[in-house]
Amino acid sequence: MSQVQTGIFKLGDLETERGGVIRDAELSWQTHGTLSPTRDNVIVYPCSYGATHETQEWLIGPDGVLDPARWFVVIPDMFSNGLSSSASTDPEFPSLVTMADNVHAQYRLLTEEFGIDRLAAAYGFSMGAGQAYHWAALYPSFVDRAIVVCGSARTSPHNRVFLSGLLRILEAAPEYCGNGRFTAEPVAAKRAFAHVYAGWGLSQDFYRARLFETVLGAPDLDSFLQTDWVDRFAESSAADLYAQALTWLEADISTSYDGDLAAALGAISAGVLLMPSATDLYFRTADNELELASLRSAELVEIPSIWGHRAGSPRDIPADLDFLRRRVRDWLDT
Repeated sequence: MSQVQTGIFKLGDLETERGGVIRDAELSWQTHGTLSPTRDNVIVYPCSYGATHETQEWLIGPDGVLDPARWFVVIPDMFSNGLSSSASTDPEFPSLVTMADNVHAQYRLLTEEFGIDRLAAAYGFSMGAGQAYHWAALYPSFVDRAIVVCGSARTSPHNRVFLSGLLRILEAAPEYCGNGRFTAEPVAAKRAFAHVYAGWGLSQDFYRARLFETVLGAPDLDSFLQTDWVDRFAESSAADLYAQALTWLEADISTSYDGDLAAALGAISAGVLLMPSATDLYFRTADNELELASLRSAELVEIPSIWGHRAGSPRDIPADLDFLRRRVRDWLDT
């Protein structure tokens, strides 16, 4: 098998856990590395909010966090990211597709397409971290380890308030016609969406230190907001932004445990590495500390960064990338 492959896995009509069907569902994917003869070197690396395999592959490499010389890394594209089946391209797309729906589809990809019967690890950042948690909870005998970078087992009330704000911005657009649908792309609403997101994605300390100028090279704050946030979200469909925000909002590994999060965490047999950022405004270290108490085998390592949530995806942050790479590689070696 070549070092990098991409493909589309056809799932057929896929029933979702909250009702509805994704008709002729498709899961886009990319792999890096070579699957070992014993198929025991597999790491699944799900996508974060708005991300695709193309925007996440930077993390993989000989000097990256995940080394393709050792691991066979599978990046499944999350539903509604524009590559897998998405709300933006299917007028009958279900009103809610959960993280569990995504992980169940990914399980079929790994088992049916690649003949894999065990994961060395599930690795994820942000919404990808939530999917890594779901992998460990939904398939406990299948997953050896889960690496949760700036993520949580259940979306916290504080995080839900943030997401509710984003959804209400999109719903207030004159182009909004209900059920996550739009008559046209709501340009002004997506601009407001991006500005709000920028206040949460990076910490107060980041802005106080003006790292958008000194490190990222923006001439001023307005330019940074435009190039790093407004222009980025302009590339995404509002229907997909809405659908994935709902997926994030409803993320909860305890759904099949009648909402008992401690029981759901306690049922995880995989080793879990929790890596929150010290200044993340979404996924607080305190939330991971509460989860840690219920996990059977887990370690918490805080990323000492002022980059907020972005510390968990530090493509342009050398110190944070080095910290993440060393800690993840050392943990996988133990």
